[in-house]
Amino acid sequence: QVQLVESGGGLVQAGGSLRLSCAGSDLTFSRYTMGWFRQAPGKEREFVAVIMWIGGITKYVDSVKGRFTISRDNAKNTLYLQMDNLKPEDTAVYYCAASTKALLTIHYSEYDYWGQGTQVTVSS
Repeated sequence: QVQLVESGGGLVQAGGSLRLSCAGSDLTFSRYTMGWFRQAPGKEREFVAVIMWIGGITKYVDSVKGRFTISRDNAKNTLYLQMDNLKPEDTAVYYCAASTKALLTIHYSEYDYWGQGTQVTVSS
């Protein structure tokens, strides 16, 4: 079973930055499509960003373009989300997820493995 563990969440003021990490524990990590999702209280889980297992092919939800950067270090089995110029509306629990499908999918139903989530709170 693939295990994913997020870290790096916390409280930050608007305009600040955070870097989330997602550590995997599987030798096939480099072959997974990896994504970040977020969920605010009472809201549906929302796609944030995704990165393919080959090259630097990425996709972002419009609301975070230019502010967030997704990256991965396959040698370390780790996924990252660099979040800059944070806004209060970014407040949510952030989840990393892995998909065995070689697609830049934004649908949560296409992801097979999930982390436990890490809380990000942005104050005004």
